[in-house]
Amino acid sequence: MIYIIDILGTISFAISGVLVALSKRMDPFGVLIIASVTAIGGGTLRDVLVGNTPVTWMHNMTYVYVILATTIFSVVLRHKIDYLRTSLFLFDTIGIGLYTLVGIQVGMSHGLHPIICIALGTMTACFGGVIRDILCNEIPVIFRDEIYATACILGGISYFVLRKLPIEDDYVFMFSGLVVILIRLLAVRFKIKLPNLYKSEIVN
Repeated sequence: MIYIIDILGTISFAISGVLVALSKRMDPFGVLIIASVTAIGGGTLRDVLVGNTPVTWMHNMTYVYVILATTIFSVVLRHKIDYLRTSLFLFDTIGIGLYTLVGIQVGMSHGLHPIICIALGTMTACFGGVIRDILCNEIPVIFRDEIYATACILGGISYFVLRKLPIEDDYVFMFSGLVVILIRLLAVRFKIKLPNLYKSEIVN
């Protein structure tokens, strides 16, 4: 289950990276690099922090093949998915929902405290997007006033709460991932944002 979730998250983030790179008119190499760092950036940081080296994608070529195939697929069919540029957050949202759970599971497998597991899940979900945005000369979403990392944290909390209930692990995974996805989608749909401290100071 964890492996499948990880692969699905890799695909979602790779597509997200491709769409951003294409919008910046990058060459094929640039598109592949952005897709790659978006897909594996967070997982790489997670593995380094828990001492899991070489990191996962270095000793499991499936991730490399998935990124290559997803990049080629997205570029070839870019005209078919072009309309999704305005809804790029959909792929991002699916990615953070899936990767949050993967990060939490890795933390649990190392016997870490739930709070640290949630932090690992959040970093796994968000750091690839941070690298992508920095390389594309954008302010990372996580540093804006949008509900992004907050959705991952709430999804992580819901995961540990649901584990206390008599629910099968597969359903706990599904519900927790949906919490992240729904919070992010609802926040974007209804323009719910975190308080901006700078604006608050100006008002005061």
